[in-house]
Amino acid sequence: MIEFNLDARSGLSPYQQLVQQVRHALRLGLLTKGDQLPKVKDVVASLAINPNTVLKAYRELEHDGLVSARPGVGTFVTATLNGGASFAVLGPLRSDLRRWLSQARKAGLDEESIEALLMSTFRDSAREDIA
Repeated sequence: MIEFNLDARSGLSPYQQLVQQVRHALRLGLLTKGDQLPKVKDVVASLAINPNTVLKAYRELEHDGLVSARPGVGTFVTATLNGGASFAVLGPLRSDLRRWLSQARKAGLDEESIEALLMSTFRDSAREDIA
């Protein structure tokens, strides 16, 4: 089951952060069809947010066809976003990335610098692939 967290510095509203975290978990195969999302009351208790915030996030995910609410039972994953990538494929990539992140930290880069370098390199690579 996914465990949500909120980052006040993210620039995203709490409901958008919840949606994004579910979408990321679906892409990475951490959530699969049939998995249950945390109950609204549990998210409210752990994050100290308004129940309507959680409901709004779950409704958006349902509207996108990714989850389905079953009244009195919970909200369950109905689709994935990983494009068929298995954990067997993602696992080694994740290990390589962790090693790279460790090297970046040892080189003195802070979190924002690492993120900027990743995004810049990602965009440059995407442009090269198009050209």
